[in-house]
Amino acid sequence: MPGVRLKLLSLSALGLLLLAAAPQRASAGSLDAAVLQEMNFARSHPSEYARELSRQGETEDPESAGFAYEDPDAFDEAIDFLRRQPPLPPLKPDERLAAAAMAHTAGQGPRGDVGHGGPGGDSLGERLHRHGVWAGLAAEDISYGYRSPRDIVRQLIVDSGIPNRGHRQNIFGRAYQVAGVACGRHRVYGSMCTVDFAGALVKR
Repeated sequence: MPGVRLKLLSLSALGLLLLAAAPQRASAGSLDAAVLQEMNFARSHPSEYARELSRQGETEDPESAGFAYEDPDAFDEAIDFLRRQPPLPPLKPDERLAAAAMAHTAGQGPRGDVGHGGPGGDSLGERLHRHGVWAGLAAEDISYGYRSPRDIVRQLIVDSGIPNRGHRQNIFGRAYQVAGVACGRHRVYGSMCTVDFAGALVKR
């Protein structure tokens, strides 16, 4: 689609419930942790996040090809969505989900591939099962080309070029309780970040 610089990919399935606690935005020690903090800030403070996004649109330099200029309709729609979105509990970090996300980033990044499937058609569900994750609901977002937590999350929330705004729906999915994030290098886009979400986890 014209004006859209990078690819976004989203995948969802079926499931349950949520936990509570109010996060605060903090400068995280690692990029993975910082991305989760940024998502949780957006989930817990959507109105404030809408104001920040609106200010970004007002101050963006048209020459920088920022979010507001690449796809102004998607940008404005994201702001409207955030203004109407009720606050949600934060996603708790889960090491198994993070390991599954890292397996995808580590396998895909050096090859420069895109998408949710791994070598041999490996699916999200198969990857989660290999890392001990059995969930009634699971989803995956992948961002390509951005390196800062704020840009990664805002790319997924604006969700330019994705008709059903699937990345945004995953970030604000009421049924998701936990998430794992793994960012790394990508041979084509320079960087990528995989986010795996899950609802109620089943003990096996």
